[in-house]
Amino acid sequence: MAADSDPESEVFEITDFTTASEWERFVSRIEEVLNNWKLIGSTARNLLEKGEFTSGVWEEKSDEISFADYKFSITHHYLKQEYLTDKEIKEESEEDALPEAMQDLLSMSNDFPPRAHCLVRWYGLREFVIIAPAASNDAVVSESKCNLLLSSISIALGNTGCQVTLFVQIQQKSRRMYVGACEGPGVRTDFEMVHLRKVPNQYHHLSGLLDIFKSKIGCPLTPLPPISVAIRFTYVLQDWQQYSWPQQPPDFDALVGGEVGGLEFGKLPFGACEDPISELHLATTWPHLTEGIIVDNDVYSDLDAVQAPQWSVRVRKADNPQCLLGDFLTEFFKLCRRKESTDELLGRSAFEDETKESTDISQALQKLTEPTTVHMPRLSTMSNMVHSARKRMHRHRRVEESPISNEVLNSILIFLFPDAAGDVSNAKRSTSRGSNVATFEEESYNLYCQFKSAPSDSLTYKLSLCLCMVNFYHGGMRGVAHLWQEFVLEMRYRLENNYLIPGLATGAPDLKCCLLHQKLQMLNCCIERKKARDDGRKQTAENALGDSMERKVSSSKVTPECLKGETSQQKSWDSWSDSEDEFFECLSDTEELQDGDMKEEAAKGEEKDGGKKDIHKWRPEGRLHQHGNLTLICTGDPLYIPVTQEPAPMTEDLLEEQSEVLAKLGTSAEGAHLRARMQSACLLSDMESFKAANPGCCLEDFVRWYSPRDYIEEEFTDETGDKVLRGELSARMKIPGNMWVEAWETAKPIPARRQKRLFDDTREAEKVLHYLVGLKPADLTRHLLPCILHAALLKVKEEESMEDIPSVRKIIQQIIAHASKLLRYSNPDIKKLEEIIGQIIASEAIIARSRSLQAKFGIKKCEKEEEREELERFVSQLLEQPEVPVIGAGRGPTGSIIYKLFVNAQRLADSTEETATLTPIDDEPRKPDSSEEHRSSSGTVSEFPPPTGREIILRTSAPRPAPYSKSLPQRMYCVMLKDDFRLAGAFSSDTSFF
Repeated sequence: MAADSDPESEVFEITDFTTASEWERFVSRIEEVLNNWKLIGSTARNLLEKGEFTSGVWEEKSDEISFADYKFSITHHYLKQEYLTDKEIKEESEEDALPEAMQDLLSMSNDFPPRAHCLVRWYGLREFVIIAPAASNDAVVSESKCNLLLSSISIALGNTGCQVTLFVQIQQKSRRMYVGACEGPGVRTDFEMVHLRKVPNQYHHLSGLLDIFKSKIGCPLTPLPPISVAIRFTYVLQDWQQYSWPQQPPDFDALVGGEVGGLEFGKLPFGACEDPISELHLATTWPHLTEGIIVDNDVYSDLDAVQAPQWSVRVRKADNPQCLLGDFLTEFFKLCRRKESTDELLGRSAFEDETKESTDISQALQKLTEPTTVHMPRLSTMSNMVHSARKRMHRHRRVEESPISNEVLNSILIFLFPDAAGDVSNAKRSTSRGSNVATFEEESYNLYCQFKSAPSDSLTYKLSLCLCMVNFYHGGMRGVAHLWQEFVLEMRYRLENNYLIPGLATGAPDLKCCLLHQKLQMLNCCIERKKARDDGRKQTAENALGDSMERKVSSSKVTPECLKGETSQQKSWDSWSDSEDEFFECLSDTEELQDGDMKEEAAKGEEKDGGKKDIHKWRPEGRLHQHGNLTLICTGDPLYIPVTQEPAPMTEDLLEEQSEVLAKLGTSAEGAHLRARMQSACLLSDMESFKAANPGCCLEDFVRWYSPRDYIEEEFTDETGDKVLRGELSARMKIPGNMWVEAWETAKPIPARRQKRLFDDTREAEKVLHYLVGLKPADLTRHLLPCILHAALLKVKEEESMEDIPSVRKIIQQIIAHASKLLRYSNPDIKKLEEIIGQIIASEAIIARSRSLQAKFGIKKCEKEEEREELERFVSQLLEQPEVPVIGAGRGPTGSIIYKLFVNAQRLADSTEETATLTPIDDEPRKPDSSEEHRSSSGTVSEFPPPTGREIILRTSAPRPAPYSKSLPQRMYCVMLKDDFRLAGAFSSDTSFF
């Protein structure tokens, strides 16, 4: 207690009056940001070139500052240019040079830029900094706060020597109100602004604005320095009724001449259903005028749009115009996110086995044991292709409930399977139908490889187009499920009846295509193998029957009963079951006896020669052709290349599955051995075929044919001095336990036709059909999306080639690059796919805009070649550039067309009767020297509509505030709209001599 009461232990609070206030911290933070952006001091760049504000690159960078707890964002906007070096600054600099911002105020090379920040348009600045309330702050900057901020800016500019203009945004953000300042050595420019909702009557013309400008300058000199004037009037055309949009909407109910929805099968629609151009803006400009040359007051005006020396046009595009191709892609893409299965959409599955409806086991056994002839119906009409499962499907789902009508469905199936109609010309038409698309495919023949889709003439490609059309016109997702159900039934029918699938390349599945295309190719391989095997059995049965008949005829013991028995035997061969699917063919009794006799003779030969086979008594089988001049090492007989089994074709999902199985075996010796045995099935088959074709061969003979690099030959000199080649197996072939050696010892001389099948086509075909049946519409859509994107891109390329639009070609290259990276994976990102579709839609909209402008400007009706080329160039520039100058202004061919557009619109607007029609107008616009005056003072009504907006820029260089002050730039910008009036002034003062 004593210690607590000790006076020396008391602590006094010390107030530091040198601590910075919130206002000082705010100023310091502004200076810090300007220093970080390297805006301290003066900088110099080249003078502005004409149009550089539009063609140049604008950049910006932002930071955040705070005043107490109130947050501001500070943003630096600048035109990217190279700064002058110190040497160049010394050479070009003048004494007491003005800051760059003040020099820009008087520059007339970039007035009224079509695409720039509003401060750039109002003041012509190439660089400035804006301090605005942060997005999180809803409060506005009041007048008192504005004055405090301006004081902060002045202090920051004075402390740092920064010559970049600083602005503060005040009032509501939507009003775009700014005040600012720029300081240099002995000079200062204040940026002020006035914003009103209505234009005062006394300031509705040039003379009233000149009065404001002169009073604001307050120049004491007499006479006043000359004032430079730049004027622009803008006219807006919104009424296009006299020019109807050329794109006709599709007829959703039409079905004429192989067309569905007014569209031909195999073709995607294209074009906008509404006019993609909503407005045309005409700007008439008087760029360089002086105060005394032009008269514009409340009584009289010299400002006539047709007399303006400069015309420029820009178009306003419709927001998200409805485009046919875009709608097709969007609606088809939506299916990817659906989860319904085919059964949920259509009811009971049509693929259920018929045995579920008939449980009589005796009938099943009778069906298995009764010999019947394999019926091969002629594929003449689509009605013959209706399978029993299809009949069951129609029993479960009434015809009137089907999403797709029979007429449309049959037309689609004939388009997909032209061989079913029995009309060769139809198939040829189907091929020629894709000839236009194939032309673009030749230009980038590997496009389907990049997209991992399918060739443009393939069945998969056509199926994707039909499904897309059915989804849009015939039942949506239920229609897609219905068509897919019919397609799978068709696949089953073709497999059972040995009909190859059209529109698919022969051979193994192409791994460069989508998985669904690979599955269909695999099914085609199975049908081809099954068909070859069934034809071989039938031929063998016919040969055996013929030999038997000849023997009976020669013995003169032929009776009708015998012939009847032979016929029944032929039927039994034809209906031979495929349960023994290990072999390619079934051996006849004669072949079995011959094989048995040869084996006995070979065994006797071994005993006679002391265990050595008599190779000359073994008949070679399965020879393809002789292999050059090679001979067998042991016998010296020619070496023959055998007929071998083709490797089993595989799709990419089976390859991945096989790779996973092999990888799971691990790296142990046992795992490696098992992996090698799994991979040696094809090797063993080739060894057996080689032994059958080359009796007396050895492993070295096989290696010389199969893997020549594993047989090493060396040249040496024998005892007689002759050079002789001696060969031996490579080192890896001599490793103990080598798989090749083990397989060779195991292999028997069996030709390929009697070997166990490497490729079980029956099982693989069922696996493919099971895979197809299990696909949901959403899965099917994801499989076919690459094909649809491929088709859509080809359609865009085809349409663009007619218009020649550089921006569309650039977008196409971007789509190809983006889609090539995205679609190479099995499960691409859905959002990125949506971005690609958006790019395709944007391309379609650009082409539609081009056609709209061509129709409005009458390019096809133009007879003179020079005028036609000028109009085509003008339309092309309208699509690429924000604003395009009109050559010859109102006197040129383009200006003449624009003039007639506006005059017709004005006459239509002036018409008071609903049934009023347009009166004819002159083919040529009014000439500048015409006697007809279109001025307010003449008392006549101008055919040209009144301007929608007026912009006026006033400039001069005058001393302020005293007569002996330095002459500095003064500028005022004015814009007058229907409900908007704005004045933006920049007034400079001499701070040294005032």
